[in-house]
Amino acid sequence: MNPSAGERSPQDVWGRDAWARNERRARGHALRAGSEAAAWRALNREARRVMRTYTTSFFIVSRFLPRAKREEVEAVYAAVRYPDEVVDTFPLDPQAKLRLLAEWGAHYEAGIASTSLQEALSRGVPAHLAGFTRVVRERDIPERHYRAFLDAMRLDIRPRPFKTLDDLIRSYVYGSAVVVGYFLTHVYGARDPHSFTRALGSARDLGVALQLTNFLRDVAEDQRRGRVYLPVDALRAEGIEALDAEDPRQQAPLARVLRRLAAYAAERYASAERHLDAFSPDCRLAIQACVKVYGRLNERIAASAGGAARRESVPLREKFEVLPPSKYWRIPLAYLLR
Repeated sequence: MNPSAGERSPQDVWGRDAWARNERRARGHALRAGSEAAAWRALNREARRVMRTYTTSFFIVSRFLPRAKREEVEAVYAAVRYPDEVVDTFPLDPQAKLRLLAEWGAHYEAGIASTSLQEALSRGVPAHLAGFTRVVRERDIPERHYRAFLDAMRLDIRPRPFKTLDDLIRSYVYGSAVVVGYFLTHVYGARDPHSFTRALGSARDLGVALQLTNFLRDVAEDQRRGRVYLPVDALRAEGIEALDAEDPRQQAPLARVLRRLAAYAAERYASAERHLDAFSPDCRLAIQACVKVYGRLNERIAASAGGAARRESVPLREKFEVLPPSKYWRIPLAYLLR
């Protein structure tokens, strides 16, 4: 499961002022809490609001995790969502965005150096980072992984073309998605100590697959932001020297590019699912649901003849089809509870 694979629509985006208001509310509730556990609950309520607002698929599948792990996943999601919004939606020039990411990175370092939520908050660490760095400390997540994530976000501010698929995965997808899968693997846990490395490999495959599927779905939107995530050699193989996702003449060759990359993503989904048994049993249902939901989106992209002209999605009905009927009750309950 990859929190960075968002599904936001324009009406869902909070904007910088809304993020600031929510930060003040979360910080106030946590600082007034009488204990570390109460502060965690206050921060988690806000992290859950972020996930519920910005993603349907990931929010749904995460409901099948045990409560303690689900809360930690929500903290991870909030910590990766905010930098992504800085880069994608805040109406700021590149230098201002880079400054915000630099400040966020400095707060991360202060958070991992803290020994409690209250200490982190008192040092000025933003609420979502305070919650996330608690997870980093308690789950022994390598600190370098979040630094790699922030590096990928900086690359979105000053984008460059990617020559090959290997270049894309190594230079960008590793930081934007693979390390997020590593965060989650530390939260989920492995079946046994000997299976942890295999679980990390499964998470890497799933992170690559999820990120590719999102790239293929959002070609036109990404280009409007000045980014092209489709490898240069894949485009040139179909006669596209300069991508124009709005050009009707490029739709047929683009569809072939998307189909080829979707096939690679499908291989990664299959590999991730083959090693599902490496994870702790109480998390496998949620991970498998993620593979199925996003795998269906990948299939719809591969089957589309429209190139980038149509943004594919998975109807809610189909998302429910991949979930055990006995668990449906969790979904409306999760949306109703505040």
